[in-house]
Amino acid sequence: MYLLYDIALFLSAFFLVPYYGIKGMNRGRVRRGIGERFGFYDSAKLRTLAGRPIIWIHAVSVGETRAAIPLISVLREAYPHHALVLSNVTETGQEVSAAIKDLDLRVFFPFDFSWVIRRVLRSIRPEMVVIVETEIWPNFIRHSRNLGIPVVLVNGRISDRSYPRYRKVARFLRPVLREVSAFCMQSQQDADRIIDLGADPDRVHSTGNLKFDLQPPSFGKMERDRLRAEYSIPPGTRVWCAGSTHAGEEEQVLRVYSRIRETEESVFLILAPRHPERCVDIEILLQRWNLGFVRRSEITSQGELKAGDVLLVDTLGEMLKLYTLSDVVFVGGSLVEVGGHNVLEASMLKKPVCFGPHMHNFKEISRLVTDAGGGVQVANEAELLKITQEFLAHPEKCREMGEKGFSLIASNQGATRRSINIIGHLIPYGNP
Repeated sequence: MYLLYDIALFLSAFFLVPYYGIKGMNRGRVRRGIGERFGFYDSAKLRTLAGRPIIWIHAVSVGETRAAIPLISVLREAYPHHALVLSNVTETGQEVSAAIKDLDLRVFFPFDFSWVIRRVLRSIRPEMVVIVETEIWPNFIRHSRNLGIPVVLVNGRISDRSYPRYRKVARFLRPVLREVSAFCMQSQQDADRIIDLGADPDRVHSTGNLKFDLQPPSFGKMERDRLRAEYSIPPGTRVWCAGSTHAGEEEQVLRVYSRIRETEESVFLILAPRHPERCVDIEILLQRWNLGFVRRSEITSQGELKAGDVLLVDTLGEMLKLYTLSDVVFVGGSLVEVGGHNVLEASMLKKPVCFGPHMHNFKEISRLVTDAGGGVQVANEAELLKITQEFLAHPEKCREMGEKGFSLIASNQGATRRSINIIGHLIPYGNP
């Protein structure tokens, strides 16, 4: 089975590596870390880990990296003598991870070829591997276990969309899942599904969602005023933030914004696409709609933007600051069939949150937020217009919804500690 997997992976890589390389260059993003993807890590970086046991955390991209932040913080506290290594698949994940101070090393995750994985594990020699969410890499898991390295999956989930696909290949997944030492799943449904796919029931635990454990930044009035000036947000405006948007959503957001501007003069839009390299295409839309805008990276002085304009965010790692300055938040990936993004970041900052119908990747979270009264799910662009107008017109309703969302988070925390307790059964706490 593993030989067939290697062959299939090689044939796929033969076509996909050039494809994504060309795609990245066309978007103005140079693909970095190619050597690391083949398992060649900088020896100077590896020397910084010498003499310490290593915990390797793998988080594929931005969402998984952010979810891992509270876990990384507690790992640092529980295992002060260990080096923490984080790997990502995407460049955006690497950029977000750069701000995580508790890490000792950040690398790109290697291609899952047997010969690559063997070389990588010999180079890094982790004492434990922690995989965030359901990233099943057969060779990485198999060779880790062959070397006696426990593999723990945390914040695991099996979405409604992926479950039928996994079931079709359950025969091939079962031996891989049997190599995993422990599964920390987000819900009992996720736990039941991973067991159905072949995981050992004695190794499966329902621990909750790590994203509830993210800690909000604390900004006082003076700091918020400073940030408004830094981002050139005009004084006295009501701020609508559309975050993590995808192709096909910006057009809808800008149509809604244009309608709002017809009746509301003191409104301001922050538009933050999920992939900043798409800002080139979004600028064309903004020009088509005759909207004044400035890129976040090009702001040079306070007062560049006025009410009715747009701040186009072409940077990463600032979403929480932008949500802090917003009165209403729309989370993208939900008006188009992407599957949604994390709406808890807005609730964490006591902001009312709105999202579209396509939330299959965050089905449980979106249900909890709406049931708690912390947010609203809309069916289409027309409903987005109606709800956003209502929120902007009623600040007291925004505050009430924000408080309800925040209370939801407080009542669902604890996944990090439960996951750490399971990890602690596999490697003793603080073992030097």
